[in-house]
Amino acid sequence: MSKDSDQFPEQQPIKYGDVFNVSGELASQPIKPRDAALMQAKENQALGQTQKGSPAAVMQSAAAVNTATGLVQPDDISDVARNQGVSITETKVGGNRVITESVGSQVVGQFVEPDVPMNGPGLVLGKNAITIGEALEASALTRAGDKPLDQSDAAAIQAAEMRATGNNQTKPGGLGAIAQSAATRNTRTMPDLQKTTLADVVSGASEKLGADKAVTREDAERVIGAELRNKSDMRTTPGGVATSMAAAATLNQKTFCHGMV
Repeated sequence: MSKDSDQFPEQQPIKYGDVFNVSGELASQPIKPRDAALMQAKENQALGQTQKGSPAAVMQSAAAVNTATGLVQPDDISDVARNQGVSITETKVGGNRVITESVGSQVVGQFVEPDVPMNGPGLVLGKNAITIGEALEASALTRAGDKPLDQSDAAAIQAAEMRATGNNQTKPGGLGAIAQSAATRNTRTMPDLQKTTLADVVSGASEKLGADKAVTREDAERVIGAELRNKSDMRTTPGGVATSMAAAATLNQKTFCHGMV
């Protein structure tokens, strides 16, 4: 019996230390359903929704496994979450927002996104405002334009196309579909010189989109979210689609507000 016990050790719940870079008491605590629910509520409040690959999403998955295996109960909460709480804080560093998610005093996730200030009603913009197509074209002219297009770029381009056209689905043969196809193809092509670059796809975007509109804060946030959800480091690409959209939205809103004075 002892030999069998050695061969089949008792199953252990997924702990914070198994999935996050944490230490001390928190690292040894199982991730429990109410911990995950608290973090999800915080993310929804701060970010509008639970982000793909975010701490809340990871905690939900771990808690679901722990509950399904009977290692924790559906209404369980860890001592750290109960006594110290969970939190999401936002700070501004330069032109970026730094979002930090914590359980107790320990950070379980952090990501950076461009800051897009809300200075006026984004839908009321002058005829000379920067359009979504022009913002996409601008990213082709940065250093990011020379990098092989990846899934995060494709997701951002698809989101930009949806905002430009008002269509919530990727148009067959459209810019978003071209970007997705290129990103998939790039994963199968070894030498970087043979890969499709961001510039290859977004150059001439104004014509490729079929429809266009001035970039608003809401457009930029949607594109930023799409890019972040497909980046393992949860950081937008410098000079990439999301940052170009954020810059365009900021310039448009500053121009609008100046005109109102």
